[in-house]
Amino acid sequence: MDISRRHLTRLALGAGALSLLTGVVPGWLIHAATAASPAPDPLALVDGELREAARAMLAQTFPPISRETLPAVRASWVPPPLLSAPAPSVTVRQVPGPPGAPAVAVELIGARPDSTPRPAILHIHGGGMISGRARNMTSFSQTLAAEFDAVVVNVDYRLAPETPFPGPVLDNFAAFEWMVANAGELGIDPRRIAIMGESAGGGLAAMVAQMARDSRTVQPCLLVMLYPMLDDRTGSARMVPPHIGTIGWSAEANRFGWSSFLGVPAGSDSVPAGSVPARLIDLAGFPPSFIGVGTLDLFIDEDLEFGRRLIASGVPTQMHVSPGAYHAFDFVVPEARIAREFTQAWKSSLHTAFGSQA
Repeated sequence: MDISRRHLTRLALGAGALSLLTGVVPGWLIHAATAASPAPDPLALVDGELREAARAMLAQTFPPISRETLPAVRASWVPPPLLSAPAPSVTVRQVPGPPGAPAVAVELIGARPDSTPRPAILHIHGGGMISGRARNMTSFSQTLAAEFDAVVVNVDYRLAPETPFPGPVLDNFAAFEWMVANAGELGIDPRRIAIMGESAGGGLAAMVAQMARDSRTVQPCLLVMLYPMLDDRTGSARMVPPHIGTIGWSAEANRFGWSSFLGVPAGSDSVPAGSVPARLIDLAGFPPSFIGVGTLDLFIDEDLEFGRRLIASGVPTQMHVSPGAYHAFDFVVPEARIAREFTQAWKSSLHTAFGSQA
C-alpha cells in the first residue's frame, strides 16, 4: 500500500505538494539572489526528473514569509484525503501534555491492542517550526502503518512563534512517553519504537531523541531524519553557496523559522540550551540514526556534519545523499528514480531496526 503518487505529482506541478510536508506554499520559500554577480542557473544542477516541478516552484512569486504573512501560509495547507479501508484507521487522541501545558493531540494509526506487540513510529511533521499540521501527513502515516505493520503516532504539536522552544519539543516528547507508558494497551513493543521526522520534524526528532537519552527512559530503536533542520546558523551566521537552498526551503525562511522557534535571532551567539541539535556538545548515546538529504538542499552541510559527528561519537549512522535533489523532492516528485531510491533507503533502515523483511 502506498500514498497516491499520481496525486502528489499533480500537486507538485501546481506548486502545492511541498506544503504537505512543510506547511508552506513553495513560492514563499524561493530564494532571492542578492549577490552582485549573477547566480548560476538554479535548474542546471537539478536531477532531470525533478526539473519540471522545480521550474514550477521557481515560477511562483510571493512576499517573504513574516509574522504578517504567516497566517496566509498556514491557511494554504492542502492535506490529501485519508486513505480508505483496508488502510489502517485513524483515531485522534488527547494525551497528557508537558507539566502546566495543554494536552497534546495525536493521530493514533494502526493500533491493535489485542495483537502481538508490534513496532511503532513516532512521526513528527515538518513546517519550519512555524507551520504544518499532523493532518498534512495522515495519509503518509497510514502507509507507514500498513507497510511496516506498525502503530504510528502522528503528533499535532504546538507551533512557533506562539509557542517557542521548548514547547514543541516537550509536546513530542510527551507523545513518546505516552507511547512507552501505554505500550501494552496500544499493542506496541517498547523495544521497537522509532522516531521519524521530515525537515523541521527531523530536527524535533533529534531533540526528542536527546531528551530520551538524557532522561534514561526507553530508548528509540532508530532515529530517521529526512533532510532535517538541525542548525540555526545556516543562512544567518553561516551563509551558503548561491546554488544551495534556491529551490524549496530558503535561507530567508530558515532565519524566520529558527528565530520564531528560539525567541532570539537565528545565528545568535547564545541560544536556549538544547534548542539546536547541531550545537549539542555530546552526541554519544543517541539511537542508531538515518539521515537523508539532497545536494541542493539548504540543509546539506549541517546534515552531513551532524552525521559525521554521530559517527565520531560511536552512533551507528547511515547517510544517504541524493545528487541534484532539493528540499522535500521525494514528496514533490515521488515517481522519480532518485526519489524512489531515497525512499527505499530509509525504509530499508526501518525494516532492519524492526527486524522485518523489506
